[in-house]
Amino acid sequence: MVTDIYLEQVIKVGREIQMRNRKRKLYTNNRHTKTTWSHIVFEHPATFGSLAMEAEKKQEIMDDLLLFRDSKDFYARIGKAWKRGYLLYGPPGTGKSTMIAAIANLLDYDVYDLELTSVRDNIELRRLLAETLSKSIIVIEDIDCSLDLTGQRKKKEKTAKTNKEVPRKDTEESGSRVTLSGLLNFIDCLWSACSGERIIVFTTNYVDKLDPTLTRRGRMDKHIELSYCSFDGFKVLAKNYLSLDTHPLFESIEILMTETKIIPADVAENLMPNSMKEDAEKCLLKLVEALKQAKQLMTKKDEESALSEAADGLQDSIDKI
Repeated sequence: MVTDIYLEQVIKVGREIQMRNRKRKLYTNNRHTKTTWSHIVFEHPATFGSLAMEAEKKQEIMDDLLLFRDSKDFYARIGKAWKRGYLLYGPPGTGKSTMIAAIANLLDYDVYDLELTSVRDNIELRRLLAETLSKSIIVIEDIDCSLDLTGQRKKKEKTAKTNKEVPRKDTEESGSRVTLSGLLNFIDCLWSACSGERIIVFTTNYVDKLDPTLTRRGRMDKHIELSYCSFDGFKVLAKNYLSLDTHPLFESIEILMTETKIIPADVAENLMPNSMKEDAEKCLLKLVEALKQAKQLMTKKDEESALSEAADGLQDSIDKI
């Protein structure tokens, strides 16, 4: 009983304590260094509690992550590599990078920030994958801007029809020869099963630009939209920045937020006190004014769009005559 059950449990708990107490690391790849990955201590303070997001959505994401972390036997039983892909998409300033930090802090995982433009070719990409450790998050931020990976299939089809070579400026300028197929293999080839559990995260501002083969289920298993700030998200930020649970101005802010769009980064900036003497009400009034200005700008854009559509319709009518 001691050797088969007790000591095994002691070792297991000891390893868990060691993992919790270790310093997490943030890795990055750089072709100019001697080692494949260089790293610093990862000390980002973000947690799911501080994310400006609806509580129900946060809980759903947390449950999914914790289930993945504890599903080693399940993945072995179904014959799949112990990995999971997350696609974070939405406008700039909606908290995609902060979400990654919160995931790392929740799971106690290291983060590998992969810069594709610094990878020479598919072989080097595979080597980078092989040298990552278990309990890690591999991140490719702004994947639609990293390399010309989003439209290669369309370019090949166009080239076949016109028999003309289509230049690939992004690839040439970066000096990288990583291809879409190489990236797909990076996500789910045989090498992706090495080193134990890992999460692969892509972020993008324009999800429609990505090749569907890159975002399909099985590669990016869970798609998470991080959109404009909701009133629930505002309440989280008000609690974080101003230590407020309620205030008479909350009602006006809620009404304005249903009438306009504002990113969490702009809300946070308006709630940030300019000095130690600035009180919470002044910060909330700044946010109210920012929301009013955003509403006016949106109304102006809608009017300009309506006028443009009317002018186009009139021009079409004239052309027909």
